[in-house]
Amino acid sequence: MTHGDDGDDQMTGQPVEPHEPGDAPDPFAPFRPRRGRAVALGVGWASLAVFGAIAVVMPAQADGRWGLGDRLMFFGLGVVVAFVAWRYASIAAVPSREGLVVRNLVLTRTLEWAEVVGVQFGGGEPWVSLDLEDGDTVAVMAIQKADGDVSGREASRLAALVQAFGETAEPGGPDGADDRDRPEGDA
Repeated sequence: MTHGDDGDDQMTGQPVEPHEPGDAPDPFAPFRPRRGRAVALGVGWASLAVFGAIAVVMPAQADGRWGLGDRLMFFGLGVVVAFVAWRYASIAAVPSREGLVVRNLVLTRTLEWAEVVGVQFGGGEPWVSLDLEDGDTVAVMAIQKADGDVSGREASRLAALVQAFGETAEPGGPDGADDRDRPEGDA
């Protein structure tokens, strides 16, 4: 969202409340890569432009070596590269009170907070990993080390969400029964 000098949103023209430096960011704001997203969008548009231009200016050969099919294939290659770049640019992790939707390059996975037992962001890994209660690990490509200091803050925000909402299981196990509710002989 961009803001004009007069404090109005340039997209809607509506007044915008000033954001104070001490205000806490929205904990449920989507996680998105910054540098990787910008590069992917640039590559996508560039591939459409370059492969489209090649398809248009490709010389026609009288002996049939460069025909309409070749031109369409060049442009189709540009579309495939642009699609992969768009998919990379759409990587996100969207938190809610119920859980986290992780959209990576190929797969999208919906997790409940209770499933997540840990957040890992260190070592040689380029992005955050979530440790799940079943022993599985899920990469969160939306928080990448390439984003510098922002990635550390975003990883901390995700860890805070896991801590705040991940410990929702009732004491005494999954059925919610507490040892205090059981007769003494059944323990």
